[in-house]
Amino acid sequence: MKNQRFLIASGGTGGHFYPGLSIGRILQEKGADVRFLVRKNDLAIETLKKYNLSYEEIDLIGLPRCINPIRHFQFIVKLIKSLFHTRKIIQNFRPNVAFGTGGYLTFPLIFCAHFMGVKTALHDSNSRLGLVNKICGRFADLFLLGLPIDREFKNTVLIGTPLRPEFALPVDRGEALSRLGLNPQAPTVLVMGGSQGARGLNKAIVALAKEMPSYQFIHLTGNRWFETLKQDYSLVKNVLPLAYSHEIYALMKSADLTICRSGAGTVAELIACRLPAICVPFPHAAADHQYYNAKILADVGAAWILRESETLSQQLYQLLQHHPAQTWSQLRKNYANVPVPDPLQATEKISQRLQEL
Repeated sequence: MKNQRFLIASGGTGGHFYPGLSIGRILQEKGADVRFLVRKNDLAIETLKKYNLSYEEIDLIGLPRCINPIRHFQFIVKLIKSLFHTRKIIQNFRPNVAFGTGGYLTFPLIFCAHFMGVKTALHDSNSRLGLVNKICGRFADLFLLGLPIDREFKNTVLIGTPLRPEFALPVDRGEALSRLGLNPQAPTVLVMGGSQGARGLNKAIVALAKEMPSYQFIHLTGNRWFETLKQDYSLVKNVLPLAYSHEIYALMKSADLTICRSGAGTVAELIACRLPAICVPFPHAAADHQYYNAKILADVGAAWILRESETLSQQLYQLLQHHPAQTWSQLRKNYANVPVPDPLQATEKISQRLQEL
C-alpha cells in the first residue's frame, strides 16, 4: 500500500522551500495528506496558504556562525524545545514518511521521526551537502540528490532537483523578445544575480554592456538595486533592466547566454533550458558549494566559471571576445553530457519514491 501521510520540513531559504513545495503539491494532487514544518513566522507561510497546504510552525534558529555564548545558548534552548514540539506534531499527525529538504528545520523532524519509527527521506539540491543533511544522511532511509556529491552515503539516489512545471512549456523566442522591445536577431545575454540581486555582479555588467554594443542584455537586478541601476543604464541603449520576472522560464528559453550565480535551483533551470552560461558563484556560499555546482556544468563544456573580483568586468569582456556568440551553440549541445537526470522529471520521480518508501 502506498504511503499517504507526509510531514515535510521545508522552509527558511527559497533553495530549501521550493523543492519541498513542488513535492508537497504533487503529493496533495495525488490525494495524499501533506503537512509542512516551517520556521515561526516564515515568509513561506503565505505560499502554503495559497496552495491550501497545512503547516506547523517551529520556533528554531540556525546554528550561530560566531562565538557569542549567548547566541549559542539561545540556539540550544530553542533546539531542545523544537525536538519536543516536533515529537508532539509527529504523534498527532502520524505521518507515514518524514521528508526534509535541508536547512536547520530538517534536523528536528528527521531526528525525531527516525527514533519514533517513522520512515525518513532527505533531498539535497547541491553538490556539497549542508551540515544538517550530513548529519541526518547517516540514518535516513532514503537520500535523494539533486547533483552528484563528493562523499558516500547509504540509500542515495541521484534524481535531480524539482522545478516549476512552467519550465516544460514551449516559448517562442522571437515573440518573447519582441514583447520586451528587444531585437530577436541580436545575441541576447540574460543576467541573473538571484532573487536579491548581487552587487559585485551588477557593477561588472554595467561596465561590460557599454563595451559590447552589438549584444543586448536583459538584467534582472533584484529589487534592492533596481532604481540605482536604472539610472546607471539611462544612457546605455542595449540593456533592459528588470527588478524581477515571474516568467524567468520564458527569459531563459529566449536568451542565447546567461551570466548568473550557480545555486542549485539555477543550475537545475540551466539544465532544463540547456542554456549556455557564465557562472559567477556567490563568493560567500557555505563550503563554496556554488562553485562546485557550476563545475558540474563546466566539466562537460556547458558553462564557464569566473570568480567574482574587482576585475570581473574585464574577465567577462575577454571571455566573450574569445568566445563570441557564434560559438555558444556548442555549449548548448554539451548539456547532453551533464551527469544529472532531467530536472523536469524530478518532481514526479521523487513523489513516487516517497509513496513507495
